[in-house]
Amino acid sequence: MPGAPSARSPERPETPRPTIAGNTALGVTQIVLWGGTFFLTAVVSDPVVAETGWPQAMVVGALSLAIFVSGLPAPFVGRMIRRHGGRPVLVVGATIIAAGLVLMAAAQTLPVFLLAWVIAGLGMSAALYDPLFAAIGQAYGAAARGAMTQIAISSGFAVSLCWPATRFLVDQVGWRGACLTYAILSVALVVPLFAWALPARSRAAVEPAAVPRPCEPAGSSEAGRLPAERLLAVTFTMAAMIMTAASVQLLNLLQTLGVGGTAAVALTGLIGPAQVGVRVVELAFGRRAHPAWSLLLSSASVGLGLLLLATLPSLAWLAMLLYGAGNGMRTVVRGTLPLALYGQREYAAAMGRLARLPLLGQAVTPLACGYIAERFGLMPLLDVMLAVAAINLGLSLWVFGFAMRRPNEQA
Repeated sequence: MPGAPSARSPERPETPRPTIAGNTALGVTQIVLWGGTFFLTAVVSDPVVAETGWPQAMVVGALSLAIFVSGLPAPFVGRMIRRHGGRPVLVVGATIIAAGLVLMAAAQTLPVFLLAWVIAGLGMSAALYDPLFAAIGQAYGAAARGAMTQIAISSGFAVSLCWPATRFLVDQVGWRGACLTYAILSVALVVPLFAWALPARSRAAVEPAAVPRPCEPAGSSEAGRLPAERLLAVTFTMAAMIMTAASVQLLNLLQTLGVGGTAAVALTGLIGPAQVGVRVVELAFGRRAHPAWSLLLSSASVGLGLLLLATLPSLAWLAMLLYGAGNGMRTVVRGTLPLALYGQREYAAAMGRLARLPLLGQAVTPLACGYIAERFGLMPLLDVMLAVAAINLGLSLWVFGFAMRRPNEQA
């Protein structure tokens, strides 16, 4: 009847859309946070040891401790993003990293220094790529693939920017001042960027959870798991371990193969542009292809790069380009493939589960590499890396077959 209110179905929040400005801002957050965590030790370890007299192995190993700690709460972080949205979780993560850096700058004893890295590790679990991708995948759904690639492009030169910047800070204000500077940037720059660029709450976070299967209790962590989830986690772990091993030993490997020190540094400098270049190609041409193709190409490119390095050192430049391209694609595929397999609603929780094993693998890799290199030499270490890459390629083929048979869930 006229004037009577019409019946309406409950309104659902519309899925927000990513913007280039927002994605660029999120890329900046990763440059700052990676610079103050993963990439900090390589520059400040020597000044720390020179000032304090603490053992070099303990100072460098503090990063492994932080990575190990960051893997433990990863499933919990994924569930929190699933329940509350990404913005509050990532803001808290950046704040915790800042607290760890402040304590690091103030540390007068080795136990306090290590505690600072433990605190930073807890923040890393909630503020770096994995939780960020979980947040934007849940928020943007099918549109997240392009956003993830744009973020990866923006942050692709993090090493190239952070190492010189940190060296400058150490020269000007010392290693403690460098830690404080990254802490200030985390609070004054990263937190506001997270608050501005991430939606407050996504559609997936406010929708009711799916009804569990009869054999699963409500809220079971098994709900939404795929048959291939553990295998997918293994492939991500192997790729992360290869990347970590290369970041620790690649310069030494090149020099063992007869490349001069200056030339070795120049060759490793090709990795950053290759990473960014492949992400640009992915953004321009890869959106219509299933992310499983990116997984396969990433594993094959890394494996071929290591094979060239081991068998034809004269083509080390091509090996670096192939490795860099594969590694650059790996960062994106870790976000896009789970989104395609799990869908928007289950994505954040799945990313939390998938993040734990790679982080634990990364934590033990520097220690394992050091042991193999010291006990057997660098060439056997390269052989081990190549074997891991070959196994990972085989597992990636298995995941590829599973993924291509499964309907795309990301829309």
